[in-house]
Amino acid sequence: MNEPAKLTKSKDVIAYLAEQFPACFSVKGDAKPLKIGIFDDLAKRLDDDPMVSKTRLRTALRHYTNSWRYLHSVKQGKQRVDLDGNEVEPVTEEHQQHAEQSLQESKARVAEKNKARKQEQAEKAPETAEKRQRRASRAKVPAKSSKPTDKKARTSNNKPAPKLNDVELTALSVGQQVQVKAGNQPMPAIVTEIDKDDIQVQLNNGLSMKVKIDNVFVKAQ
Repeated sequence: MNEPAKLTKSKDVIAYLAEQFPACFSVKGDAKPLKIGIFDDLAKRLDDDPMVSKTRLRTALRHYTNSWRYLHSVKQGKQRVDLDGNEVEPVTEEHQQHAEQSLQESKARVAEKNKARKQEQAEKAPETAEKRQRRASRAKVPAKSSKPTDKKARTSNNKPAPKLNDVELTALSVGQQVQVKAGNQPMPAIVTEIDKDDIQVQLNNGLSMKVKIDNVFVKAQ
C-alpha cells in the first residue's frame, strides 16, 4: 500500500497541525501564544507521521508564529500553551515588545511592496490609457464605403468644364450669356447691367451679383 504524500505547503501543514492539536493551533480567529520550544514537542509527537517532515514542520511553525494574527496574540501576562492546550507560562514584557516590533516591521514591508506595486501600475497606466484612446479613435472612424461620396458623385455627374476665353469690357452687352467665376467652378449667367468695371449678372439659379471683368469669361468657339 502506498504511503500518503507528505505535505509541502506551509498552509497545508498548519491546517494539519490544527486538526491534530486543536487546543494549540488554529487557522482562523484568535491565536494562542505557544510554549517556548514547542518545535521539539512537535518533532517527537510527529516523528513517525507520514504527512510531515521536520523541515516542513519547522518552516510552517515559523510561518505561523510570524503571522499578524499570531503576533497580535502575544501580550504580556497571556498564558502560553503546549500541544494539548495546557497553560505553561505567561508571556513576558520582553516577548510582547519583540512581537510588536516584528509586527510593525512586517506591516512596513507589506506597505512598501504595495507602494512599489502602485507606482509600477501608475507608470504603466499612461501607456495603457493611450492604447485605449487609440482603440476608441479607431472605433469612431466610419468604415470606408464602396459608394462614392456626394461630392465625388456630383463631380462624376458634372459635364466637363467648358473652355473659356477672357473677354474685353467693350465686347460685353446686356443679355449676353457669359461664364462667371465666383468660386472653384465657372457658372453660367446673363449680363444684366454694365457699370464701368463692375458687371451685374444673374446666375441660372436666379441669384444676382456684381463681379469684376476679370471674373467674366465667354465660351471658346
